[in-house]
Formats: sequence, structure tokens, C-alpha cells
Amino acid sequence: MHTLRALLFLICLLVPQPALTSNLDAPAPESDGRLGKTDFPTSGAAEAQPHFLRGLLNLHSFEYNDARAAFRKAREIEPGFAMAAWGEAMTQNFPIWLREDLAAGRQALSSLAPTAEERLALAPTEREKGYLQAVEVLFGDGDKRQRDTAYRDAMAELAARFPDDLDAAAFHALAILGTCHEGRDIPTYMQAAAVAEEVFSKNPAHPGAAHYLIHSYDDPVHAPLGLRPARIYAELAPAATHALHMPSHIFLALGLWDEVASSNEDSWQASVTKFEREGLPVDRKSFHALLWLEYAYLQMGRHDKARELLAIMEQDHETSGSTHTRSYLATMRAHYLVETGRWQEDIDVPDFDGLELTPVASVLLMQGMSALHRGDVETAAARLAELRQRRQDVIAEATESQPADGYAPSVKLRTLEAQIMELELGGLVNLARGEVDQGLEQLAQAAELEQTAAFGFGPPVPAKPALELYGEKLLELGRAAEAREQLEKALARSPGRTHSVRALATAVEALGDSELTAQTQDTPPELGHRCDTANSPR
Repeated sequence: MHTLRALLFLICLLVPQPALTSNLDAPAPESDGRLGKTDFPTSGAAEAQPHFLRGLLNLHSFEYNDARAAFRKAREIEPGFAMAAWGEAMTQNFPIWLREDLAAGRQALSSLAPTAEERLALAPTEREKGYLQAVEVLFGDGDKRQRDTAYRDAMAELAARFPDDLDAAAFHALAILGTCHEGRDIPTYMQAAAVAEEVFSKNPAHPGAAHYLIHSYDDPVHAPLGLRPARIYAELAPAATHALHMPSHIFLALGLWDEVASSNEDSWQASVTKFEREGLPVDRKSFHALLWLEYAYLQMGRHDKARELLAIMEQDHETSGSTHTRSYLATMRAHYLVETGRWQEDIDVPDFDGLELTPVASVLLMQGMSALHRGDVETAAARLAELRQRRQDVIAEATESQPADGYAPSVKLRTLEAQIMELELGGLVNLARGEVDQGLEQLAQAAELEQTAAFGFGPPVPAKPALELYGEKLLELGRAAEAREQLEKALARSPGRTHSVRALATAVEALGDSELTAQTQDTPPELGHRCDTANSPR
């Protein structure tokens, strides 16, 4: 049987660890130095071109605000700069997150000229016309699914017409990823990876190639393929806060917690430095990196350090009061309670105003679990009833607004996550009431649903994985063989999770598997599941 440790040892042996200097010496005529390198000639004025290029490089690293500012600066120099208007529109599309600001994207285009025909006339070359035609599709007519698919096809055609244009190919790869409206689809992600690999092989310093490869390989099965771009990306684009964070996607998928922590320490600090230097709003800090850093510390057993991060989040939410910070506070609170078991600790609970279903469900699940640890079954049952009602309300509202398709894919994903949490809390409530069979049945249903869900990236949702919870409860009931099966499945989805590894060690010890017990007992918190990190770039 594969153990987590043996698997990661093989990964270390089989995956090449490239020398950074040899990769970054690849020729690329134009660069912003600390944002990566690419060559994107345009017909714009020479004075505007450096600003355009800076915007382009930031765009590849999802630094949308900086990219937008750079494209606008280019248009201040040359108002009729068609590709700068293209770039500004592109900063309003967020394909990995399946979000967009349709009105803002259209506004960026119309500021160049009122109609698509007039805008096209301002693009002097066929290549530039191709980019404009593609973005017109992206922000044109039809629903988001239709437009994303049509945009993918337009970028495929553009990349085929201009095979030397590595940015066209990179944006084609990203467009492919943007068609996964139902969550991660492995064949689609591998198609994107194949395109991005071609770009990466020709220019290993291209930020888009490294970035999109990490997203393509961001699951436990394919993560070893992402180690190479992960170990390069932060080094080639250190001026991009998101680039400092992105390698941790691969590290987390492999359970390499010290590397996850290192990446997000760098990313969080970079965002704080920028916040202070530029006098930005609090919401511009990278709470995404802060969440991942908290989760890494929790897996490493650094609970007090994780509590310090949660205190930062609490303070920043008090300053901001936005839905954005409230959502991150809810999520970080959930992970902290699950991993530490400090259920009696007094932690601020954000209100639900403006929150999406997933963070609301996370808070309700944590409140229910906390009540059960106090022996308060009725409060837990009340939180369960509220969770169920909120999920049903979201489904009803989305179905009513989109009767033809049922409800949007993003809503389907959120409601699936909430349904898993509902089953988890329902199972725990029934177990607390002594209704063991019914409780285990609900936990089994939650575990089955979790396995049908596409792999998500980052700290798990729910904060308490259903497979892990089911395995732990089976173990408590003395059903070690069944527990072992569930816990092995849990670790296949979330390698290196401390609670899963510890519970698995207990299960195999109970079954008398001394060899596997010895291999798992010393994993957390000593982190025996890491590769040799002495020479790993931060």
C-alpha cells in the first residue's frame, strides 16, 4: 500500500528540480524585470509601450488593479491605443474564479470607440484586430457560459494564426480553464496544461505560462507535474503578490506545509508592504494569502501563530467592515476551530450580512459543532435547521431567477458544499442523541458527496472534510477497518492533513499493521511528509 510518505519520497526522486538561473536566462526581448518576461509588440506609441507591457505582465499574474492602472496610463499617453483598451477590458474578467464585471469590461471597450466596428478600425494590424475581436466576444452578447466558450475558441484561432505569439497561446490556455463552470474538469485542465507547457518550454520566464500551469496541475494527482513551474514562478515575478502565493497551490496539494507557509509569508508581507507604501484600502491586503498561511500553520501544529493571524483578520475586519473581510474572517475562524479543537475560546463571529452561502454554512457548522462539544444538542439542532433553510432559500432564489437552466453552476457548487456541511452537522447531532445508525448514514452520505465533488484548491471546504469526520467517528465506535478506508480516501484528497494522518495511524495500530503505524505516527507535527526543502526557493 502507498503511504503518504512513500509517495512524496517518490515525487522528490522523479520530479526534476530545475536550476532557476538556467531557466531565467532564456532570451526575451522585453521585460519589466520583476514581473517576468514576454515580447508583445504593438502599434502603440513608443512612450506608451512600457506601460502597456507592465499592464500585460501584471494581467498574467492576476494583479488586476495594477494592470488596469498601467493600461490606463498607456491610454493617457495615447488615447486611441486599441491594445491598451483591450487590456483594460481584460482586467474585468476573472476566469479562474468564474467571475466578471461585465459592465466595466464593456465600458473599457466603449471608451475607445462607441461600436465594435469603430474599435476594430483603430487596430492597425491583423494580430491586434484578432485580440480585439476576441475580447468583443468575451464581453459581447449571451450568457457567461456561452461567451466563455466562444472566447476560448476565438483565442484558439488567434494562437493558431500567430504561432509565434506566446501571449496569445497563454491567454488561450487561461481561456480553456475559464470554461470549467462546474468546477475542476481534469480533461479540460490537461488541455490547458498542454497549451501552457508549449509556452513554458519556449519562454520559462513567461509569467502566464508558469501561472496557468500551476492552476492546471493544482490537485493531488497532478501536483508533481506542477513542481517545476511552482519553484520558478515566485522567482521570476517577485513584484506580483499573487505570484509569491501561487506556488503554495502545488505545495498544499502535496502536503508540503513548510513550503506552503513560506510562500504565503512572502505573499502576505508583500501585500502589507504595498498597502503601507501606497496608502491602499485595507481590503487590498492579500487575505487570500493570510488564510492559506493560517491553514499551513495549523497543519504544522503552530496553533498560537495561527491565532495571531486570526487576530489580524479580526482587526482588519473591524477597520474595513466589508463583506470581503467578513467572508475571510468566517473561513479563517472555521479552520482555526476545527484544527485546534479550542471550542471554548471566545472568537468573534461575523454576522451574515452580504455573505455567500459557503461562509455562512461554515459558521453555522462551527457553531453547531461548538454547541455539541458543550453538550448543547438543542442549539446544534437549531444551527442545523438554519443551515438547511439557508441552502434551500439559495436554491429557490437561483432557480426562480434562471428557470431555463435551473440555477448557475457557481450556485450549484456552493449549495453542494452547504449540503455536505448540513449532512455533517446532522450526523453529529444524531450521534449525540444516540441515534448511531442514522448519524453514521448521514456522515456516509456527506463523504460520498465529497468524493463526487470536483477537487477544489486551497484549504478544504468544508473546513472539516467529510471523509475525515466519518473516519474519525467510525474509529470512535471501534470500527477501525472501515475508518481506515475512509481516512485513506481523505488523505488522497487532502494529502498530509494532520487530523487525517493521526486518525489513520490510530486505525492501523488498532488493526495491528505495525509497519504502516510506524510510518504514520511521526508525520505530524514533525512533517515527515516533506521533500528535501533545504534548497527550495521561498
